[in-house]
Amino acid sequence: MRAVDANVLVRLITRDDSRQAASADAFIEKGAWVSVLALAEATWVLSTVYELSPADLAKAIEMLLNHRDLVLQDPEVVARSLELFRAKPALGFCDCLILHLAVKAGHHPLGTSDRTLSRIEGTQRL
Repeated sequence: MRAVDANVLVRLITRDDSRQAASADAFIEKGAWVSVLALAEATWVLSTVYELSPADLAKAIEMLLNHRDLVLQDPEVVARSLELFRAKPALGFCDCLILHLAVKAGHHPLGTSDRTLSRIEGTQRL
């Protein structure tokens, strides 16, 4: 199966360049794998460069999770991270993803100096 990087994900979501969006659509049409790293980078770009609100970012992540042509790495982790992000958008999606990847791997608590993140179960404030 093919894989995609963050740029392809951003084009699929923003559709801001019709030529690049068409290329992205054509590339993934036979299926493509999305690493959690590519997803994290794409969400960072979407929130900082494109200034998507947390609600719009959550919709974009959900679209990727449910996309017929995409297979996300650890989709259950992404779904749990999305659920936490929707409940507590101040955390940022990447922190939610880091936490749930650590929990899945059995490596917790997650040490953090982030005050908001440190209030979440499975973390420890340093």
